[in-house]
Amino acid sequence: MKKHTKIILLTVTSIIALFSIEGCTIKSKEQTKQAQTVTSSTTKEDKETIKQKQLAYLKEHEKEIVDFVKAQSPKIESVQIDWNSMVIEESGNGTPQGGGYNLSISGKINQLKNTKFSVDFYLEDQNSIPTIKKMGMLNDIYIEENGGWKIFS
Repeated sequence: MKKHTKIILLTVTSIIALFSIEGCTIKSKEQTKQAQTVTSSTTKEDKETIKQKQLAYLKEHEKEIVDFVKAQSPKIESVQIDWNSMVIEESGNGTPQGGGYNLSISGKINQLKNTKFSVDFYLEDQNSIPTIKKMGMLNDIYIEENGGWKIFS
C-alpha cells in the first residue's frame, strides 16, 4: 500500500509541476505578446522625432559633408544635398555579429540634374544619431551620359 501511495503522490506531483511549467510558458507568451504590442505601437511621432534629430545633425554638419563630397574630385565646384533623400537601411557583412544600419543622404553636384551621389553614415541601430566620424561613400559619384550612368571623374 505504501508503494501505491508513493506512486500516486509522485504522479500528482509530476502533474502539478507540469501545469506550473505550462502556466509559466503561457504567461511568458502573453508577456512576449504584450511587449511586442508596446514595441510595435512606437508611435509615428516617436519615429518622426528621431528622424528629425538625425536630419538636424546632418544639417548642422552640412559644411563637412559638402567638403567631403568635393574632396572626391577636383571637378566638383558645388554640392546640392537633397535633405528629403535620407534613407536608413539595415546592413550586414554576412556574419551573425556583423551588421548595423546605414543612413544615406543623396544629392547632385555642380548644379547638374544628371549627376548623383550618396554619402553614407554607419549607425549602431536605426535610432542612432549619425556622426561625421563614420561618414563615407559606398558608391562613386555618377553622371548620366549617352543614356547611361558613368563615374564622374
